[in-house]
Amino acid sequence: MRTETIDLNGHPFFLRRWGDPANPPLLLLHGFPEFGGAWAELAPLLAERFHCIAPDQRGYGQSWAPDDVAMYRTSQLVGDMAALIDHLGGGPLTVMGHDWGAAVAYGLAMFRPELVDRLIIANGVHPVPFQRALARGGDQAEASQYILALRREGSEERLAANDFAKMKELFLAKMDHAWMTPAKLADYVTEWSRPGRLKTMIHWYRASPLQVAKPGAPITDLPEPPKDKLMVHCPHLLIWGLGDTALLPEATEGLEDFAPDLTRVEFNGADHWICHQLPAQVARSILEWCDRP
Repeated sequence: MRTETIDLNGHPFFLRRWGDPANPPLLLLHGFPEFGGAWAELAPLLAERFHCIAPDQRGYGQSWAPDDVAMYRTSQLVGDMAALIDHLGGGPLTVMGHDWGAAVAYGLAMFRPELVDRLIIANGVHPVPFQRALARGGDQAEASQYILALRREGSEERLAANDFAKMKELFLAKMDHAWMTPAKLADYVTEWSRPGRLKTMIHWYRASPLQVAKPGAPITDLPEPPKDKLMVHCPHLLIWGLGDTALLPEATEGLEDFAPDLTRVEFNGADHWICHQLPAQVARSILEWCDRP
């Protein structure tokens, strides 16, 4: 693994790389509350086929972290990664996203389709099926009430108190955390402890237009989404850990309507942190899918 800091649109972004730069590039986009190092188990298993590039996204780790909620709109986050793709020599290339990284990966595939030839998502969601699930006021809305808590002013201070006790609890709540060794947890704490970083990580939630219903109180006045602008036309692989308690199966219902070339691969014995729990199985699924005619 190699690291470097590059300039994107006048701002520093920290990258980790695995594999031969002569190989086809694979852009790996982490989510909350992780950083580019979250791909350390999976990327080496893909590095014989791909040149894996994992940035710390805006507001995370050692990358640029402006303290302004308005700087974390999806269009700006997608713009960062479009600039990175240009820095790497231009697209199209394969993009993989997890959690919030999936939102940026979907954004690239939908709004900058010339940059993405294949889209891989691991336990992440397209905005339309997810918003519909959140609006129903059912199980997904109940599982996502933490979003409202994170959006409250000062939530980063509560999460950071007592050596990030609440942050650790939120990270691993109701999930299998056997993969989280003391050394890995120390790495996460290092990244969360960078000045202002926990606040800017949470700004992704504050800037999001997603509406989260209260359980049992559906939101019924959502505007109809512009389907033609939210299509994924490239081949799309969705890898799903069935034990995910943060993103439930209903959050992907109807995805085929927006991704006509969709392949679903599901795993028992894994949850939201599938890339940490089953890296070999995830890598095999990716490589087999990429070998399809």
